[in-house]
Amino acid sequence: MVSPAHRRFRRGWTALILALCASAHALEYKDAWSPRNAERPIRDRTYYIILHTTEAPKESALNKLRSAGETHFLVDTAGKIYRIMDQRRVALHCGRSMWKGLADIDQYSVGVEVVGRYNSDITSAQYAAIKELLLELQRTFHIPDNRVLTHSMVAYGAPNRWHLRSHRGRKRCGMLFATTAARRKLGLAGKPACDPDVDAGRLVVADPYLARVLYGVSAKQQEDAVTRFAGEANNVISRNRSAWDIARDRYASAETVYILPDGARKRGSEIRDWGRVPIGTRVALGKGTREDEDSEEPVKEVGADGKSAGDLVGDEARNENTIYILPDGKIKRGSELTPGRIAAMPAGTRALVGYTIGGQVTARRSAFDICGIRWKLPSTYCLMPCGKLVKGDKMDESAIPKNAVIFLRE
Repeated sequence: MVSPAHRRFRRGWTALILALCASAHALEYKDAWSPRNAERPIRDRTYYIILHTTEAPKESALNKLRSAGETHFLVDTAGKIYRIMDQRRVALHCGRSMWKGLADIDQYSVGVEVVGRYNSDITSAQYAAIKELLLELQRTFHIPDNRVLTHSMVAYGAPNRWHLRSHRGRKRCGMLFATTAARRKLGLAGKPACDPDVDAGRLVVADPYLARVLYGVSAKQQEDAVTRFAGEANNVISRNRSAWDIARDRYASAETVYILPDGARKRGSEIRDWGRVPIGTRVALGKGTREDEDSEEPVKEVGADGKSAGDLVGDEARNENTIYILPDGKIKRGSELTPGRIAAMPAGTRALVGYTIGGQVTARRSAFDICGIRWKLPSTYCLMPCGKLVKGDKMDESAIPKNAVIFLRE
């Protein structure tokens, strides 16, 4: 018979062994804290872990991620893990995003950036480090394997000239972490079997090859789709390959340069009529721009970005979350307007897709009162009484005038 003293000794010894094992496997971090930590709120809930690829070398990626607070962790090619944002706080790593109808995934997730490219495998040291990091984060936040997602799974794009509805395929970021082979190396047994927002009709598929990488019914189907992406070295516009196919939401960025067949060069921000960009044009993506960056300007203007409101927002012209700002300052939701009224909107009308009206600033109601810390996010807009639209991260709350209107991305 085992005495009570012996049982206590055995329990104590077991606890000591477990503690030593936990210590032996404790993760080692290199601190690279963002100055944005103190200003970001603590998340109410954490449902997901989102895996990204930097699409840029370590140093340039780390500098940008730190300065803007765009991820919680970064894993370099040697397997070293950098802590950038407090894992409990909001980091701006997903941009325009949705999963199971829940928008703005930044508010519900931990972001892990991995130095590498979306169409190239990572190092064995990175696999080992990410596996340990995922174990720790999953235990901390009680996240099952099927809620460890890639940025390419949750990112979505607003309508444009190539896709008339909000669509999946805006980012290929981190796509290899959805494959059976990669998830096995990361110790992940489960994964989403399909895209819940496409299945529910909230979004459409804009990139069928990417969808096969993310949700291929077999490892072979995934590998075949990955092979297609691995061969994408020639960024030339053709009959079957548009500027959007090459640059995604960077197609209109000033950092994206189009070299026309006659040698002329134009920046994406200078092009107005995309239908006249000739076949044979080569697309040079800015080296300093990460593929997972949310780089498409959400504000579209009639006359500058399209001939009509329909050109700007496609099939979502009459949606509740399509907001129009008319030249006279009036604000209208798409659901309030008839097709004829939308078609007749004058030049200078601005449109925001996937936004809601937060409210108006008054003497007793500040921007913080309207939407909390979200007032200063770069995705938030403030319409000043003078008609100017200003991004949240460019505003001083104390200087926001009365009657200014806050718009929040859904």
